[in-house]
Amino acid sequence: MNSRINWNLLVNAMLSGFLTGAAGRIFVISLPTLAHNLGTDITGMSWALIAYPLATVSLSLIFGRVGDLYGRQSVFAVGFAVFTTASFLCGFSQNIFHLFLFRIFQGVGAAMTQAQGRALAMEAVPEDFVGRAQGWVTVAHQVGFLLGPGLGGLIIDYIHWRGVFFFLVPIGAASTLVTWREMRKSTIRRVVSGKRADSSVDYLGSAYLIGTTVTLIAILDRRVTEAIPAGWTLLLTLGFVGFILSFLVRERTTSSPILDLSLFKIRMFAFSTLCLLMVSVSHSMTSFVFPFYLQEVLSLSPSFIGLLYLAPPLCVMAFSPVGGHLSDKVGPTLPATAGLGLATLAFLIGVFLRPDSHWWAPILVLCLAGAGDGLFSAPNHAAMITAVPREHRGVATGAVNMMFGLGGVFGFSLGSFVLTQGFRFYTGDALATPTPANPAPFVAALNATFLVISIIALAATFFSLIRGKSQTAPPGPLPHLSPSD
Repeated sequence: MNSRINWNLLVNAMLSGFLTGAAGRIFVISLPTLAHNLGTDITGMSWALIAYPLATVSLSLIFGRVGDLYGRQSVFAVGFAVFTTASFLCGFSQNIFHLFLFRIFQGVGAAMTQAQGRALAMEAVPEDFVGRAQGWVTVAHQVGFLLGPGLGGLIIDYIHWRGVFFFLVPIGAASTLVTWREMRKSTIRRVVSGKRADSSVDYLGSAYLIGTTVTLIAILDRRVTEAIPAGWTLLLTLGFVGFILSFLVRERTTSSPILDLSLFKIRMFAFSTLCLLMVSVSHSMTSFVFPFYLQEVLSLSPSFIGLLYLAPPLCVMAFSPVGGHLSDKVGPTLPATAGLGLATLAFLIGVFLRPDSHWWAPILVLCLAGAGDGLFSAPNHAAMITAVPREHRGVATGAVNMMFGLGGVFGFSLGSFVLTQGFRFYTGDALATPTPANPAPFVAALNATFLVISIIALAATFFSLIRGKSQTAPPGPLPHLSPSD
């Protein structure tokens, strides 16, 4: 078995996951220090914070398609080079404008690597090992997510704040070199060798897709809506509607679409994509509302809360290999659905939290949600990618990252809306702003928010259960697929 695994390629895919996990967390922990040294405030830093996901969400699907057409390893290597260069430039930022531009550049590189990483991990192993490979990539991402804050704090305290960016440079450079070396000797078949003569990047469709995702994120992200004039929100909404309609029309009519809409006729791919979006929404809603409850209502110290928040990534790391192994043995539906069931149970516990609950109750929520995510992620990602023909796996991998990013943004927005409306209902004040200083209505609004989260997770569990049987899609054109596939 081990002799059939391309370890260089698999480890490099895992390094991609580690870098993306660590990069975000290191940056978040350094925000106050960066604001002070770059002479800006929280609003300025919020723009630098959103620049990265704007680029990754907008471009992941596009670079997935580019990888399908012109070779995944080529895009993967260029992505590492771009990410590494951008991280180096971020470390030399002299003001917030520089940091904003370089963070966009960094997000472009991350989009290139993320759009290829999981597909390459799959192609580095035999077919009966793909679930475990996805589990390892998830573990690598969680390791970066877990270590990021600690590494960032140590670098800022003992080296320099610019070191939080320079730390990423040698890892990215080494990965770039390994990928280029692997390209020269790789026996993995390049998908481009079998593509049709009329296959090319749909630049107009790409522009429509970028416009769609940027306007959608701008509408959903409170940092954006609070920073722009009120009338612009309507313009953004109209722009989103125009972009998405143009994108859908373009993809139905062009001969080489960025996103072949026939992919959604594949039941396994369509329902797995929907489940991922709903899971991302659920987890981001939880991460938005929970810290206020822990610190302001239960009066737990920030350091203790930090320890509690070690539980979810540790549980994901523990259960992801299990989910991947089960996916290889029995298919993705059973482990992914079981994971969603655990997550639903976790969120239902949140419905019954009280102002005087013991800290074991929220940690049970965090642990069950983390374990559920661990069981769900690897099988679901493997299902999304293996369900489509090989020549569309880059697009499927890009869809994984796009759904995760969009779900995160939408979850924060929905969590804020539900919590606010619930607080106003329970206080009887139509203009009230949620505050833990008034714990009874705040916790009641929190319970209502967890009820909404539970409903979303339960719906995801249902869609996971009816997604059908897993099978690796053969190469070939998509237009011949029927809606029953």
